[in-house]
Amino acid sequence: MQNTQLYVGLDIGTTSIKVLVCENVKGDLKVIGVGTQPTTGLNRGVIVDIDKTASAISQAVAQAAEKSGVQIREVVVGLPANYLRLSEVHGMVTLNTEQGQSREITDQDVIDVAQATMNQALSPDQEPIDLVIRDFAVDRFTGIKDPRGMVGVRLEMWATMYSGLTTVIHNARKAVEQAGLNVQDFVIAPIATGFNLLNDGEQDFGTLMIDLGGGQTTTSIILDHQLKFAYVDPEGGQLITHDISEVLNTSQRNAEQLKRDHGFANSELASDDVQLPVEVVGKNQPVNISEKYLSEIIEARVRQIFERAKNQLDSVQAPDLPGGLVLTGGVAALPGIKELASEYFSGNIKVFVPDQMGIRHPGFSQVLALCRYESNLSEVEQLVKLVVNQGALIESPHQYGQFQNVPEPQYRPPVAPTPRRAASEGDNNQSDTPRPSRPNQRKSSSNPTIEKVKGFFSNFFD
Repeated sequence: MQNTQLYVGLDIGTTSIKVLVCENVKGDLKVIGVGTQPTTGLNRGVIVDIDKTASAISQAVAQAAEKSGVQIREVVVGLPANYLRLSEVHGMVTLNTEQGQSREITDQDVIDVAQATMNQALSPDQEPIDLVIRDFAVDRFTGIKDPRGMVGVRLEMWATMYSGLTTVIHNARKAVEQAGLNVQDFVIAPIATGFNLLNDGEQDFGTLMIDLGGGQTTTSIILDHQLKFAYVDPEGGQLITHDISEVLNTSQRNAEQLKRDHGFANSELASDDVQLPVEVVGKNQPVNISEKYLSEIIEARVRQIFERAKNQLDSVQAPDLPGGLVLTGGVAALPGIKELASEYFSGNIKVFVPDQMGIRHPGFSQVLALCRYESNLSEVEQLVKLVVNQGALIESPHQYGQFQNVPEPQYRPPVAPTPRRAASEGDNNQSDTPRPSRPNQRKSSSNPTIEKVKGFFSNFFD
């Protein structure tokens, strides 16, 4: 969009498309339009039908444009963390000066060092999505966040480069373009939410986030203002609805309505005395079930999702994080979700709910985070983003590291309507990537507990 103070987020979810139009008014982001549209063009968070997805995007954008009075041309698109990979990267350029004398660093120098930093060889099925800056160094002086205006003869950059499957990125771009829009930016969903829904302390000292979406659940760790871990489980709210439908022998539509209007994630909060009429296939009259029985069906699947997430964290021996757990996504709106999560995860647990009018539901967390992400980009980060989005790579051999390999989505049968825990399976592998040596490291915290947590993730992920 021509007005740089306007940002349009696009959340391409498995069950619905969400579009949010925000305006930055003196540093305060205001929501001025929202559009939502159901879609059947995705499976477990990945686009499988471009035409259906593009149609849903067009309708959601039209709703948001009508409500905001803004003509929408560009959108900030969230990408799932499926098959996400990272590399800790380092680049260096020598500034062109006469006889090696220092000169002032410009925008073009930042672009050049970003290109050098992205000098990585990726596998043929991967392409870069984001380059998150850690530090710059000018003539070996490190810890610099914006080197422009400084003088020197050598500029270095340390960053984390995230890449994803070309197919996933291509399909998302194709659907957006087919809807008559341009992609302003691609943002990895857990980066958008982690960097913009958590406060500074939660990002610094470490926080676990679980995005309970319709088609999949994403577990991520934000630490030291970086995305350190991500695990995508191909189970989400759709499977809860499917379980209700199968167990009660009712339609998917009825099952979804029962879940949203009467369901509890923790069946202990539900009542045996409250009776719910259910339209059962093959029955002329509705059949009554108790609120508690419905919630036991829901609880069984939510327990399985939490247990699978916990097993993945345990498999990498992730320590407890000071920031606790933040739940987002549509499933997080189920009453009792915090109480159930406390049986699997330690520390403070909270559900993030946007406080803006019209989007006060955890399902709008991601699309709000996309707008916040783009509006909060600094000038130097925008320069680096230009390099990423234009694909300005310099080819050279370099070993890339695997961040998280997500298993192929597979059907899982309905769980029994009892609140028993279900065993989880996982075939994901986690590998670490060496970090380039640096003259100086970030200043350490005086809190020994925080240092222990940061030390663990530095050794494991770096």
